[in-house]
Amino acid sequence: MQKYSLAVFDMAGTTIDEDNIVYKTLRKVLVEAGYDTDLQTVLVHGAGKEKYEAIADILTEKGIRDNSEIARSVFEDFRKELKLAYAGMEISPFDGAVSAFSFLKSEGMKVVLNTGYDRKTATGLLEKLNWREGRDFDLLVTAGDVDKNRPYPDMIFLAMQKFGIKDASEVLKIGDSAIDIEEGKNAGCGLTIGVTTGAQDETQLRTANPDFVIRSLKELREIVVAG
Repeated sequence: MQKYSLAVFDMAGTTIDEDNIVYKTLRKVLVEAGYDTDLQTVLVHGAGKEKYEAIADILTEKGIRDNSEIARSVFEDFRKELKLAYAGMEISPFDGAVSAFSFLKSEGMKVVLNTGYDRKTATGLLEKLNWREGRDFDLLVTAGDVDKNRPYPDMIFLAMQKFGIKDASEVLKIGDSAIDIEEGKNAGCGLTIGVTTGAQDETQLRTANPDFVIRSLKELREIVVAG
């Protein structure tokens, strides 16, 4: 079995089932601001990204250039709406997420969650699940912790630094969007895995050339054991 030291999981859509409420909310605030768009466009151009950048990219795709002020205003509305949406809904881990964490930790790997959320939003989501850093997973890295977000590899590099890992070939990256896979590729991860439980389907994930595409985190153990 190939020796891996670190597994980096995206959060919403990968380990946490929240019914794509992030992207539904993002679409809602864009429409309310007068920028009509559909959910598929939001998923294609916004999935996995830091959310201000996602909004700016969606506006650019719609032909709205020099949109930083508009994007910032929409982003503030998005943060408020998402807080309300999360407060009123039940969320749960995807089937296989908790067992995957336990298996990887039993194999001596550190388990990291990384996300395009800011830390306040990510922490609130984890509190709803009663997932604790140091118990259920080893580290949370958010978009606000680094200068450059996905597809740049900075969040993965920060996690490696925290655990003294110098060789990215020892790292697994698992996510539900092509930009998650691009992040892993740009970091030089030894294994990149797309999962179809969240934002993007298999065809969209394969545009980033992951090593594997799976339908459930329950399949992860077999891949790791096979090396």
